[in-house]
Amino acid sequence: MANHDKQIFKPEFCFGLGGVPLGNEFNKHTDKDAKSTLEAAWDVGIRYFDVAPWYGFGLSERRFGQFLHNKNRSDYLLSSKVGKLFKASKSNRHAEIFPLSDSPNDIVFDYTADGVRRSIEDSLQRLGVDSLDIAFVHDISPDFAYFPNGWEEQYEIARKGAFPALSKMRDEGIIQAWGIGVNTPQPILKVIKDADPDVCLCARQYSLIDHANAVNELFPAVREKNVALVIGSSLNAGFISGSPRYNYGKENFLIPLVVIEKRDKLRAVAGRHGVDLRTAALQFSAAASEAVALVVGARSQQQISEDYNSMQSKIPPDFWAELKQQKLIDANAALPAAVA
Repeated sequence: MANHDKQIFKPEFCFGLGGVPLGNEFNKHTDKDAKSTLEAAWDVGIRYFDVAPWYGFGLSERRFGQFLHNKNRSDYLLSSKVGKLFKASKSNRHAEIFPLSDSPNDIVFDYTADGVRRSIEDSLQRLGVDSLDIAFVHDISPDFAYFPNGWEEQYEIARKGAFPALSKMRDEGIIQAWGIGVNTPQPILKVIKDADPDVCLCARQYSLIDHANAVNELFPAVREKNVALVIGSSLNAGFISGSPRYNYGKENFLIPLVVIEKRDKLRAVAGRHGVDLRTAALQFSAAASEAVALVVGARSQQQISEDYNSMQSKIPPDFWAELKQQKLIDANAALPAAVA
């Protein structure tokens, strides 16, 4: 890991709150719900917050900003995403993508240099703060279903526009770091060859359910390039903890049988050792040496408090040993150190 990333992700910034649920992606939550969730996160000591214009078409950034703009800006780390601009429109199509967001906005994809600058400016206005620490180029990935001509076209625009623009902004001190934020490994493997990112957001790719590809392909590649990772969606959009969905997208309710069977096996081992599976999943995703931070989404005061406390819980070594013995964890995967 580069020293630059260690300087940014100090110990107090290694566990963060992500903004997907409070953008009303899965369920409808009120501003009051959002406020209590953010207050609880702050009260337990969380000081890293990750948002995106995409989450609720601006709703998540507004809610986080309403809380954070009253805090001392130097007390917390803040990341958001670039590549998607939003314009208010009476005939907006938010209901097709984020029907629970009640957003007045339509989306414009713009991964050019000018688009990135505009995206950051817009985010700062929604957040009510004067700076971002980290900018992730968002969703230039094969799984993103809304590009008109596929992800490769947008990636190429970003390679020529967003990537060099963000490097310049970093070098000028406007942001501290940049990378891409995606749900699949291919774009990360590509960007570390094509540009000079500092840290990438690796979502849904390193969980107890699905991690072998990350361990054996992605992690060695980013180590070689001294690029760090923020790990997101370690519960696969809540699936590991019991949600009726797996990852993201319109058909995330169609859960592959092999995934359900693996969760059942994990639950069985956890039950034998008296371990909370959600706690184990969070600690597992945070244990990789390539991970500088773990970001979790939460919809309530109770949920974020439980997630935070899970990181302080002790898990018996025999639990991890049985998972490896049953080959439910890849042989090369790092295991969490015992909590003191």
